[in-house]
Amino acid sequence: MITHGNSIELISGNANRPLAEAVAKELGLTLSDAEVGKFSDGEINVTLPHTVRGKDVFIIQSTSAPVNDNLMELLILIDACKRASAGRITAVMPYFGYARQDRKARPRDPITAKLVADIITSAGANRVMTMDLHAAQIQGFFEIPVDHLYGAPLLAKYFKKKMDENWVVVSPDVGSVGRARNFASRVNAPLAIVDKRRPKANAIEVMNVIGDVEGKTCLMVDDMIDTAGTIVQGAEALVKNGAKEVYACCTHGVLSGPAIERLTASPIKEIIVLDTIDVAEIAAKCPKIKVMPVAKYIAKAITTIYSDTSLSAIYED
Repeated sequence: MITHGNSIELISGNANRPLAEAVAKELGLTLSDAEVGKFSDGEINVTLPHTVRGKDVFIIQSTSAPVNDNLMELLILIDACKRASAGRITAVMPYFGYARQDRKARPRDPITAKLVADIITSAGANRVMTMDLHAAQIQGFFEIPVDHLYGAPLLAKYFKKKMDENWVVVSPDVGSVGRARNFASRVNAPLAIVDKRRPKANAIEVMNVIGDVEGKTCLMVDDMIDTAGTIVQGAEALVKNGAKEVYACCTHGVLSGPAIERLTASPIKEIIVLDTIDVAEIAAKCPKIKVMPVAKYIAKAITTIYSDTSLSAIYED
């Protein structure tokens, strides 16, 4: 049984073209000149100018803002490749949007993470590659293989050069404790937790810090920074509890709404984000934000998938 195509074809939508070009460069390949545009009424139009028959196609497309347009681009690209007889189609989604509704937290809530997983599968994807899902169990929402990469090794490598025994890794909320604990073990640092609670409806949140942060340099770790409310409130709580300095890092810099203003005015000294989302223009407005590349990491994963070898090998560097 042939499980993949006879050569690699890299295709990109419009979500993060710079990342796709960087991945192609790492692989020594030419990014496909697929045309992804719109009709005058806003409908997305895709043209594949050359054959992908029998090829192992990797479509690089984060479902970041504008989320719905980028998701539709991905689905239409998958459909075009399927109908053009691609050997295998892998949706490379460095950032998987619609992941925050992964359960019914309230009556009549949708589970959009499952819905999007079903749509991608129905469109014709044979497998999905993504990085730091908001909830790891989303892998189980797919009926196709999911290769789940982690940003922690890259972020830990950067901070380990700075860290000493005076550093503490901090989870910005209770929901991120597992992620922060894993990060702390990588850098051999203690763990603290910011616990926020509302004493009553519409009341200001009470922030409690679990762990010793007095006189310490704190590193807050999360999977994403969206409007930056949680990370900034957490940083302020750490400073009130005696922290000397506060740093922050995340895999996905969503940075929507008031994020830049909040981060600029916050006590956070430096914020490191990976370029799973193209935020170079937004991040340039805040000198505290540094964007780290993931192209080499994704290129290694693509090579591993194509050669049917162990994905764990990419963590060895």
